[in-house]
Amino acid sequence: MAEETNPSLTIRPIHVRDAGEVLTLQRAAFVSEAQIYGSVEMPPLTQTLEQLAAELADNAGWVASRGDRLVGAIRAVESDGVLLIGRLVIAPDQQGAGIGHTLLEAAEQGSTAAEAELFTGSLSEANIRLYESCGYVETQRIPQGDGTEQVYLRKKLR
Repeated sequence: MAEETNPSLTIRPIHVRDAGEVLTLQRAAFVSEAQIYGSVEMPPLTQTLEQLAAELADNAGWVASRGDRLVGAIRAVESDGVLLIGRLVIAPDQQGAGIGHTLLEAAEQGSTAAEAELFTGSLSEANIRLYESCGYVETQRIPQGDGTEQVYLRKKLR
């Protein structure tokens, strides 16, 4: 996907050189998730810079910025005709401004997959609302053994 710009938001492909900023953004974005689930022991908060850089080298993704500030990121990989959406992270002070929707759209348009799939936790109601508003439909819930479920959602792309 080519770089896209609106008056205040720029979307471009993610690069390995973005790893440090993406990790900082990821940790800030997932603090609210840690509060919802009562634990900081979740992969987005424990992932190392080296792990993230390796992930960026092997996956597609996009970042959103306002000026020089990175305000959002999404990672994805295609597997068997399905676009598997990875971590969608938005700066806490930028949430609700349409950045998540724009990044999901960039990932979908940058893919040749027939369908997209993503997941979130059952207590992450704002995430579920975002995904449903973007056309994703719940397909499965997997109990996590702690009273929560992992919620999978899919969207037909083509």
